[in-house]
Parts: sequence; structure tokens; C-alpha cells
Amino acid sequence: MELGLDTIILFAVIAAMVGLAFIVPQFAPYRRKMPFVAFLLGISSGFPLTLLLATMTFWLSRVGIDKSTIGFAIGLTTPYTLKFLWAPLVDKVPLPVLTGLLGQRRAWLFFVQALLVLALWQLGASNPSNDNIAPFAFWAIAVAFLSATQDIVIDAYRIEILSDEELAHGTAMNQFGYRTGNLLAGAGTVYLASSEGLDAGWAMAYGLTSFLVFPAAIGALWAGVGTYDPSTARAAGQKFSTWLKETVVNPFREFLGRKGAVLILLFVLIYKVGDAMGQGMLNPMIVELGFSDTEFIAINKFVGFAALIIGSALGGPFIAWLGMGRALWISGLLMMFSNFLFAVLAVMGHSPLMLGIAVGTENLTSGIGLTVFVTYLSGLSNLAYTATQFALLSSFAAVGRTWLATPSGYLAEGLGWIGFWTFTVLIAAPGMALLWILWRKGFVVESVRQTGAKTDTEPPPKLAD
Repeated sequence: MELGLDTIILFAVIAAMVGLAFIVPQFAPYRRKMPFVAFLLGISSGFPLTLLLATMTFWLSRVGIDKSTIGFAIGLTTPYTLKFLWAPLVDKVPLPVLTGLLGQRRAWLFFVQALLVLALWQLGASNPSNDNIAPFAFWAIAVAFLSATQDIVIDAYRIEILSDEELAHGTAMNQFGYRTGNLLAGAGTVYLASSEGLDAGWAMAYGLTSFLVFPAAIGALWAGVGTYDPSTARAAGQKFSTWLKETVVNPFREFLGRKGAVLILLFVLIYKVGDAMGQGMLNPMIVELGFSDTEFIAINKFVGFAALIIGSALGGPFIAWLGMGRALWISGLLMMFSNFLFAVLAVMGHSPLMLGIAVGTENLTSGIGLTVFVTYLSGLSNLAYTATQFALLSSFAAVGRTWLATPSGYLAEGLGWIGFWTFTVLIAAPGMALLWILWRKGFVVESVRQTGAKTDTEPPPKLAD
């Protein structure tokens, strides 16, 4: 089989990243077992959301669904915004037989994954159209619920198996895996379904993609039961009210009792709104500008994924070099202004070169930014309530991605593509302003592994007069 130039360069980038892990001390934790397990967990965590957002919007555009409907279809991922409601049950309630055999985290993981595979096959077979979108909507919500539940388990398990020293690098590997799952569920599913690819149809494409649950299953079997304390589950004879207080009330009370908790939640809510709005409308714009399926696949396969590898690999050292405060600030600005390149693409029209530049830049900055952001959220989660508190934080982040971004279709129709992408840059400014306030008040938390916090209290450099 002859390798294309894009594949050769992609392998060269991967080899360079592996080489850095053996040469540069800040990259050394990437060689350890648990960060690699975090990579496998990330693949299975990342692919379902892509099928519900990027791939879904591409599919709906291809079958003629209008942009406004596509924008509000993003709201079908609402379970991601509400997962904190059932996270305490996933955190503490044992599954009969399975928990005894596999441990709490792995029992829930395997149980949910089996249901997720079934739901994804049904979603692929739902055949959406303007006249018959109800079955599609039902199965999309079912997939979102099961995927969000899988994320509750994976996020808690990841935080528990990573040591303090491995947390940033393990989170970077998790994000690398997450975006690998994004790629496989995005370009991979389109390739399977497209007439320019294997022409398997959307039903078969979604069904085959569902087997991306296996990397997390393999990683969980390799890593073991983790550090979950089974004594926190309801003991025989324990009053239900006492257990309920410990399981549901205490995780939220402990977090909300921290200084600056409300500001932190508000920051998490709005930090990535602009990025989320852009992601929801990128594929409809690509279709409207006349890019073929082959061009879409090639640019995501090579440019986007290579940039992602570099960005994700830089995420861990980025925090070590800059500290959490500066890392959040600089990565946020990079993600914010990368959307301007899509406005340039809208001006130029069908330009594969400009699409490659825009996608590459977005993946590079997102690879850095998401690693920094998720490491920040992971550090905020008390190990006594890992699943519940991380679910609370990631649910707030999902509200920004899901509901605050749902008007994106109307905005794209009303403002046009150039105005829309410019708006996504401007709407990110409030999140950056709130980060500035958090930083100056000393609420940018470096690490919270129990209940205390070490903060990066040094404020950002003052602007020149």
C-alpha cells in the first residue's frame, strides 16, 4: 500500500511527539501507564458527542435540513448539561453483581457502554428528514443521556487513577484521545457513509462507529479498579437520609462553600460559548461553500489531526511553563481569535488552502486550550466526590455549548457567515473578562485534590497606559 504525503507527515508528527517524551523532562510523564490509559478513555468519551454535533450537522445538511433547525438540534445534547443530577447515583450506587466483579467505576462503564452501542445503531437507522425528524430526535437524546453518563464514569475514573504529578499530562493525553475519538467519529463516519468513501450509508456508519467504546473498556481492564473507596457506598443498615445527604447534598455543599465558587461556575459557563457556536455551524458552512466530502475528510485527517497532536502534547507542559492562570488566559485568547480565520474563509469561499489553515489553527489552539481547561476543572474536584463535582463543573460548561449556542443557526442566517464568525469572537470576550477578575482575586486554582487549594495569586501584567 502506497502512503500518501499527508499520512507520512502525520506519522512524522507523531514520531516527533514520542521523541520529545524521551528527551524533554516536561514530556516524560507521557510515557507512563496511567496517562496512556487516559488516552484510551478519551477516545471512547469523545466520539459520541461528535456524532451528535459535528457529524450530525454534516448529515442533516446533506439531507436538506435548514440551518435554523440544525442550530436547535444541538439542543438535543441537553443531557450533558444535566448530568450532575444523576452523577451522585453513578458515583455511589453499586450495580448488582457487576460492581462486586469489576469495581464501581468499571461496572458502570461496561453497563452504560452496552446500552450506548444499541442506541447508536438506532440513531443511525432513524433516517431524518424535515417531515420525519421525531425518531432521530428521540434516539439522539437517548445517545446523549448514555454518553453523558459514560462521561461521568470516565471523568471520575480518570481523575482517580492519575497521580498529582500525572494529572496535567494525563489530562492532555485524555484530550488527545478525546479528539482522536472526534476525528474517527467525524471524518471517519463521513468516509464510511459517503458515496465518495465506502458508501456504507449513515445507518451502517453510525453502527460501526459505536464500537469506539472498546478503547475505554480495554483501558479500564488494564488499569484495574482504581482508587474508588467502596465504603462510601450505602452500607447495610445505614439510614437512607444519611446516605442521601452524603451522596447528593455534601458534594454540592462542599464545592459551593468554597470562596469564589459562584464566580468559578459563571466562568465555566461562558468561557467557551464562542467556540461552541462556531463548532455547531462550521460543517453547514463547509457544505454551503461547496467543499466535497473528500476535501472535508482529507483536511480533518491530516491538517486538523496533526495540529491536534501538537496542541494536546503541548497542553501539559504549557501549564508547567506558565502556571494555571497564565495558561488559561493565553490559551483562551488563542482559541478566541482563531475563529477570525473562518471569517476569512467565508470571504474567500471555496479555498482548500484557507480551510486547512483555519482548521489547523483551530485544532492547535483547542488542543492546548481544552487540555488546560479540563485540567483546571479536574483540579477543582475533591477526590471524596469526584464524579459528582466534575459532573457539576462539566455540566455548566455544557450549558454554554448546548443552550447558549443553540441560536447559532439563526445568527448565521441573519448575519451571514462573515458576521457570524466575527460575532463568535466578540461573544468570547465576557469569559476572558471574568477570567481576569478570577485571576486578580486569586481564585484561579492550581490544584484541589482534597479540600484545600493552592492558588496562583499573581495577577496578570498590567496593560500599558
